[in-house]
Amino acid sequence: MTKAHKDALARGRDEGRAVRRYLEAIERNRPRRGRKRSPESVRKRLSDVDERLESADPLARLHLLQERADLQAELARASSSNDLGSLEKAFVKVAKAYGQRKGIEYNAWRAAGVSAAVLQRADITRTSSDGTSPGPSRSAGASKYAGTAKKK
Repeated sequence: MTKAHKDALARGRDEGRAVRRYLEAIERNRPRRGRKRSPESVRKRLSDVDERLESADPLARLHLLQERADLQAELARASSSNDLGSLEKAFVKVAKAYGQRKGIEYNAWRAAGVSAAVLQRADITRTSSDGTSPGPSRSAGASKYAGTAKKK
């Protein structure tokens, strides 16, 4: 293998890693149903669980141990969400080249959860690979209901 080939493989791995990390981060930070808990409320619940562990029967203790693990994981996720900016910056750097190499178009990025603003910063547009806009074109002023008038 030539040095250029090895460099290209390394660049591809690095780009893929940056894309994967960003997609995983936006998946973790996707809005969930229900009321959001603040880190303070999670810490308070964690201390309540620790207090109850001391006097809990074995089955309740099992459930409390699992709740404690869940709460600790929630705190860890909350602190790691601050890293989204650096992951986004790395994604923006490589997304266009990665998408072109892998044949990933704008709509696929959007369906994966990448915001339009991030795609714009990455210079990924809605145009197809041949430079034309995707989908059916309409002339200016044409109604989407054209041709649906009732016949007499």
